[in-house]
Order: sequence, then structure tokens, then C-alpha cells
Amino acid sequence: MAEIALAGVKKRYGETQVVHGIDVEIADGEFVVIVGPSGCGKSTLLRLVAGLEEISEGSISIAGRVVNDLEPKERDIAMVFQNYALYPHMSVFDNMAYGLKIAGTPKAEIEERVGRAARMLELEALLTRKPRQLSGGQRQRVAMGRAIVRDPAAFLFDEPLSNLDAKLRVQMRLEIKQLQKDLGTTSLYVTHDQVEAMTLADRLIVMNAGVAEQIASPMQVYEHPESVFVAGFIGSPAMNFLPGRVAQDGGSLEIRGGTARRAEALAISGQAGRELLIGVRPEHLQPVPETEADLFLDLRLVETLGADTLAHGSLPDTKSTDGATKDIFTVRLPGSVQVSAGERLALRVAPGALHLFDPDSGHRIADL
Repeated sequence: MAEIALAGVKKRYGETQVVHGIDVEIADGEFVVIVGPSGCGKSTLLRLVAGLEEISEGSISIAGRVVNDLEPKERDIAMVFQNYALYPHMSVFDNMAYGLKIAGTPKAEIEERVGRAARMLELEALLTRKPRQLSGGQRQRVAMGRAIVRDPAAFLFDEPLSNLDAKLRVQMRLEIKQLQKDLGTTSLYVTHDQVEAMTLADRLIVMNAGVAEQIASPMQVYEHPESVFVAGFIGSPAMNFLPGRVAQDGGSLEIRGGTARRAEALAISGQAGRELLIGVRPEHLQPVPETEADLFLDLRLVETLGADTLAHGSLPDTKSTDGATKDIFTVRLPGSVQVSAGERLALRVAPGALHLFDPDSGHRIADL
């Protein structure tokens, strides 16, 4: 069994704390993705698990063994890096076999392990080549093969696809997901790409300024974000936010730029006048006749993407006195819907698609 457990893990550089008390248990065979913007602490957290950084407080266990004081080579993990880290003077075979040779593995076993990994990664025809003779995708496969032959308790991936072009990233993403499923090895994967995170993960750790804002499955994070940060980071295009309040009747919402929307089973009923931050995703807005609308959008820019159209604009009361837009509001429409800049679009929010947040704390209050 190869569970990874983090309990109260913190990291400080002098007086500056960069990881703030992470608690998570990763099950044997689980694929967990740490996602967040640059500087949020996600790579630092991975390096703490790998033993490349010393933790300041807390404990890390791998396969039931506390590894706080163990060197990276003693933790039974294998890392795949963003920059491949291949030896340029060695062949593909020697790069994949190097760690096993250093460990004194018998030659026959090395050949068997490298051969098996090469077949899995379709590298058999490339074993005699040097890294300079390979494409970016092939080099990343070699780096993954070097990790696989170790047969570790856990794989740690540090943004392994960042150097690849968009098409190759999609291909490699599918290959990594299938490979992890076939091997069943516990995996911890770091990325800033939320699409990559959503498609790969069994669970996400969404990081913000060293704090794990939410730990949940991709769909739980998408459908029930625990904070304004998570709601705005996960989803493309990003969630729209606008101020609102509980109406004086206590059972409906007053939405800026729109009508009062009846909120059945309003979780905060009885709090008339309470200020809210209301979130709605671009894909949860539908064009309707004006008499059925919740919101009205003055279009400023339309992006035609083929299957989808992204319409950007402003709500009628979100313009400054000089006519400039203060807040951009985005709607994702089917490609068949024809709209143009300068139009006013009447929109209805899909049932159950409103997210209510406390404007001061940023925490989720309810979904409607």
C-alpha cells in the first residue's frame, strides 16, 4: 500500500510562511492534482513530499512510514520534472536504466524493466537514440519511463507538460491518465492549468497563497466551490461575480443589473438586506425573451470559437459616467446563436446555477 498522508504541514523561509498547515490523506492508487496560480505554494508542497525541501512543522508519511527525516532517495518516490532532466550524452535506454544501475539492479532485470516500460510508452524503436534526436513529447515519455522502471510507491509530477505545445499537451495528458490507471501507482501532480487538473485528477487540492482552499473531486470543486477564489480559478471562462442582497421580503435576491429572482429554499432567508456576492458561470446563462430575463447584458465583444461563442459585455448599471466598462461579464453560447457587439442580450440563469458568497470572507454561503 502506498498512501501519502500530510498532517499540519507548514513551510517557512525565515519569518515568511509559504505553506500554511496542509492536511490531506491520499489513498493508495489515487491521482491527486495540486492546482493554483504561480506563487501559491503548489511546487513547494510537492518538493516537501519529495524531500527536496525540509518541512518547518507537521509530518509526511508515505506507505505508512514517516519520512520527515529521510533523504529523497530513501522515500521510494520517483519524480517527473518540467524540463525532462535527461542526460544528453546517454541513450534513451541508458537514461531509463541509470537509476537501476546505480542501485545495483542485476542487468537482466534492468533490461526486462526498461523493455516493459518502453513497450508501454512506445519507445522501443528509440532506445538507441540520444535526447537531442527526440521530440519534446518523446523526451517526456523517456522521463516518465525512467520513473516507471523504478517501480516506486508514488509518482510526483512537477508541471511535466508545460514545455509542450497545445496539441501535444492534450495527447500527453491522455497518456499520463491511462498510464496511471494501468499502473495503479499513487500520484501527486502539480499544474497551474485548470483544464489539465480537471481532466487528470481523482481529487484536486486548490492552493491559494499557501492555503488549501478546497480539497475535493473536480466536479465537486466545479459545482460547489468553497470560496470566491476557487470559483474564479476553476472553470473557463471564469465565473462571473456581481453584488446582490437578500430582498426585504427575505425570500428573493436583488441582483445588480437584473430583476429580483425568487430563491426557493433560500438558505439565508430571514436575513433581509444582507449583502452578497453572487456568482454564475458563463455556461449557465441562456438567451430568453426580455419578459423572462434575470439579467440584461450590453455586448461589447463577441468571440466565435466554432462550437461555442463567447459574448463579453457589461450589465446596464456597471458602467462609469464616461461609458467605460467597470466589470466584464461573459456568457458562453452555442455556436449556432448569432449575436453582435452593440446588442442587448436578455439572459436567464439556469436553475440551481447561482452561487452565493459572503463578500467579506469570500466563503460560500449556498448554491441556488
